[in-house]
Amino acid sequence: MDREFLIDLFADFGPVAIRKMFSGYGISADGINFALALRAGLFFRADEMTIPDYEAEGSKPFQYSTRAKTVLVNSYWELPARLFDDSEELAQWAKAALAAAQRAKVKKRPKGKKATAKKVAQKKPANRKATKPVKAPTKKVSKKGPVRKRAKRTG
Repeated sequence: MDREFLIDLFADFGPVAIRKMFSGYGISADGINFALALRAGLFFRADEMTIPDYEAEGSKPFQYSTRAKTVLVNSYWELPARLFDDSEELAQWAKAALAAAQRAKVKKRPKGKKATAKKVAQKKPANRKATKPVKAPTKKVSKKGPVRKRAKRTG
């Protein structure tokens, strides 16, 4: 899928931003990524509210293989092929995908305040040098009495 095809495909949905991502494109609206156009197909963002619709259409979640295993990404599901011919219904699915992406964004823990507070609390003051307590020289005691170390003479 090329950029022009995707722009035409989402014409009934509204303006979308299309950026290079992985082996294809990331598609977003209002600054929120809601679809992936990859070699494997077009995948929309899904959640517990929209996954049943994809399952009813026989769609599968996005997956990719690494050297060690196959990774299943349950948050993106393949768009049913029949929707490529029905731009109005595709727009409805795109709106549902955008809503799922917005719900996922709300669920994420806000970054910044708590993490920053912990870092500030853990930091030591930068201007103060850590000093070790100075130990007094120790004297060795033998059976004959205290033994003192002699300073080496140089010269």
